[in-house]
Amino acid sequence: MPKLLGAKLKVKSAPKLNGVVLYEGPSVLDGAPIVVVATFKSSNVKTGDMVQTWIIRSDMHPLEALKQGADSSVCGNCVHRQSKKGACYVTVHQAPAAVYRTYKAGKYPAFNLADHAALFAGRKVRLGAYGDPAAAPFTVWQTITDLCIGHTGYTHQARHKAFDARIASLCMVSADSPRQATKYQKQGFQTFRVAMAGDSLMSGEIECLADSQGLSCLQCGLCDGKKQSVAITVHGTRAANFSTALVPAVNI
Repeated sequence: MPKLLGAKLKVKSAPKLNGVVLYEGPSVLDGAPIVVVATFKSSNVKTGDMVQTWIIRSDMHPLEALKQGADSSVCGNCVHRQSKKGACYVTVHQAPAAVYRTYKAGKYPAFNLADHAALFAGRKVRLGAYGDPAAAPFTVWQTITDLCIGHTGYTHQARHKAFDARIASLCMVSADSPRQATKYQKQGFQTFRVAMAGDSLMSGEIECLADSQGLSCLQCGLCDGKKQSVAITVHGTRAANFSTALVPAVNI
C-alpha cells in the first residue's frame, strides 16, 4: 500500500556509544596483551564527568590478573598494587571488571578518528582511571589529549626500565616521599606526592584542590604534567596500607 504524503517515517535512533577501544596490543612495560578503553559517562564525584580511560589485561579478568600478579602489565612496579597488598584505592571488582566484561562482549568499537573525534571534543579526559598510562604507547595518549580541552594523569613508572619519559609531559609523576619528589622534580617532572596526615608541603608544591577547596578534577585541571607539583594526604579505603617504608630508596 502506498504511503500517504506527509506521513512521518519512524527512524530508529543510533545506539548509544558507551565507549571505544583506544589500543589493543602489547604492554610497553612487559609485552603482555592489554587493552585501553575510553568510556564517556562517569558518576565519579571526585573527578567529575570526565572521559575515563581504563588500562586492563585483554586476556584475563582484572581480578584474575590481581590474583596472578599479572597486574604488573598495567600497573608496572607501583608499590601500591593490590596484588602486593598495597594502598591502591581502585575497586577492581566494580568498574574495571564491568569494562572488561563489556569489552569481551564486543560492545566497544575500535577508535576511529573520523567517526569518534567528536566524542572527545570539548571534554576533559582522565588518563588511567585504572592502570598506569605508561603501559600504553605515548602516541595513544597524545592523539586523545590533542582532541580534548584538558586532561589529568599520573604515572608510577619513572623508575621502570621501559618508561617512556614523554609520558611525563602528559602525566604527573607519582611520588611517595619528599625525597622521591625532590629527585623527580630535579629531572624536570611535575610530581603528585602522597603525604601522611600532618606532613608539610614542600617548596613548589600546592595542596590538592580537592582537599583544600573541594574542587573536582574536572574543575581543577592542575594534574596535566605541566602546571604544578601537587601533594595530597593519603586517602581511600586502603589508606591504612600506605607506608613510606615501602618507598624505594632514591639517590639525589
